[in-house]
Amino acid sequence: MKELICIVCPKGCHLRVDEEKDYQVTGHSCPRGAEYGRQELLNPTRVLTSTVRVEGGLHARLPVKTDGVIPKEKMMEAVRLLDSVRVQAPVKTGQVILPDVLGTGVSFVATRGM
Repeated sequence: MKELICIVCPKGCHLRVDEEKDYQVTGHSCPRGAEYGRQELLNPTRVLTSTVRVEGGLHARLPVKTDGVIPKEKMMEAVRLLDSVRVQAPVKTGQVILPDVLGTGVSFVATRGM
């Protein structure tokens, strides 16, 4: 039995996931919490936020995030990819900065114009 705190909403339900009973989830107050509990044990994923270097902009770094979720085990490798990325201003919010991160089909996009 694993215990988790749900992060789907601010309520923070205390979940219990029973791996021996087909990942049955208790302690949730909505269906999204039950799905989160199962997903977190079977295939944890996250949206990743970071920054990249920008040249010719107001600031030295540009905030970016993935436009979808990536497997949790690939997060550090994805962050390392950003170390070599340099973009040239101007950049628009939502502009793809690094497409198809690690073959996931998810891209890093700018979260600020510069």
